[in-house]
Amino acid sequence: MDNSTLHIVVMGVSGCGKSTVGTLLAREVGGVFLDGDELHPQANVTKMAAGIPLDDADREPWLREVGRRLKDSEAPLVIACSALKRSYRDLVRASAPQALFVHLHGTRELLTTRMAARPGHFMPLSLLDSQLSTLEPLGSDESGIQLDIAQTPESIVERAAAWARKPLLHA
Repeated sequence: MDNSTLHIVVMGVSGCGKSTVGTLLAREVGGVFLDGDELHPQANVTKMAAGIPLDDADREPWLREVGRRLKDSEAPLVIACSALKRSYRDLVRASAPQALFVHLHGTRELLTTRMAARPGHFMPLSLLDSQLSTLEPLGSDESGIQLDIAQTPESIVERAAAWARKPLLHA
């Protein structure tokens, strides 16, 4: 697959390393990284900072914006976006059907440790369990790969980039 057509969503719950892996993956594929958190309306950020989980109505415009950014990008683009449910990924794919999903997963213990080490982030540790209960793993019919965050970010990026460049795996 030509790198210029790569549109990748690095997904998973808070603390899984979406921003770290996304930044490195964008560099690896010669693309641009965008943190989906920056696309949230302020009302969503305020709600999450208060420890209130977002509902589907809160997420819809945000997910549509993620899809729009992917669709409109002429260069390789990697976006960090939780995309926890199949229906959320479907909203992204409605605008960007070519989107590939890299699902970062790990144990609750590792996620908790990582979240506790991020002072100043708007997502409180108290919402992790809500995200874990909402999470729907990628379906076998979705263009995606699941990678364990117990690996180094570099190892994850190497595997994700190799997978994304093989069009027959996700055609």
